[in-house]
Amino acid sequence: MTHRRPTTPAAPGEPGGTARAHASRRRVLAALPLAALPAVVPALSPLPAAASTTSAPPSAPVATPPRELTLEWGGAHLHGRGRLRFLGLHVYDIRLWTPQPGLVPEDWPRRALALEIEYARSFSARAIAERSLDEMRRVGPLPADLAERWERLLAQTMSDVKAGDRLTGVQQPDGLSRFFHNGEKRGEVRDAEFTRRFFGIWLGDTTSEPALRDSLLGRR
Repeated sequence: MTHRRPTTPAAPGEPGGTARAHASRRRVLAALPLAALPAVVPALSPLPAAASTTSAPPSAPVATPPRELTLEWGGAHLHGRGRLRFLGLHVYDIRLWTPQPGLVPEDWPRRALALEIEYARSFSARAIAERSLDEMRRVGPLPADLAERWERLLAQTMSDVKAGDRLTGVQQPDGLSRFFHNGEKRGEVRDAEFTRRFFGIWLGDTTSEPALRDSLLGRR
């Protein structure tokens, strides 16, 4: 048997340390059960020193309303945007759209709006569904049978995503929610409580990322 001498990893400031640090961050991020039509944001909230949000991506171009919202509303107004980073790595950009300007932050549960997430990394539909349900429970407990039904609905309406992919959720005032992947409709849910809890992942008082919520709602 050949014995190898143990080596001490280089610190980030030492030769090779920076590359190793970035590789370690990528491994940690890949291992996390992150959700993504959202839930990546709440999933990272227990690590405030590592996760950060900005009110707009650096050098962000003028946003064009996505095709699915043009078809839904005939046009859309960009109300707010943000970027999520974890351990310095770009996870996704998120944008809040409304049919017309003038959204009052407190009125979001009763207004037509859409959240569009553009991913910088890959996540599975299953991880998105599971983590989304976990975050929807922050509002309050769910009966087991209802939680099971909602998880099935999420799994049916979400998609696997890779860098550059977009997931869009549209909320209607009557409680209907529709979901799109890269502009193609994936499904809809006619359940007002489901819709309120789902969009509340980012916009509600119980969100685990209040700084991102404030950026989206125009409070900062």
